[in-house]
Amino acid sequence: MSKNKKVLVGEDSSIIINLTKNVLAFENYEMKSARNGQLVLDLLEKEDFDLILLDITMPVMDGVECIQKIRALDDIHKKSLPVIAISGNVNNLSPEQFRKLGFDDFIQKPLDYDQVLATVKKHLS
Repeated sequence: MSKNKKVLVGEDSSIIINLTKNVLAFENYEMKSARNGQLVLDLLEKEDFDLILLDITMPVMDGVECIQKIRALDDIHKKSLPVIAISGNVNNLSPEQFRKLGFDDFIQKPLDYDQVLATVKKHLS
């Protein structure tokens, strides 16, 4: 049996973190969370993940700065991880703009957890 996939969630809302953890648990995904982009990078330095869900608007370091730092990493596996943007103002950026920033996909807030699960599964299958 293969080991569970690990998802790192960069999100500053406790409610979204807890709901996302519960949804991902249905598919036996392991999840760790970080409340800002700097903490995402710190966790990524110490551990391996299979996918990152990354909020665009966070304190300390936002998702846009964080994705740029992820894509600039020396570790070939970590710099090429699928990263999915989470944004409440997705209408301000087109899908093309999200891709140019380095994201593989995006999900609009308020989160539809069926869509979250479907998007995660799409990138992890």
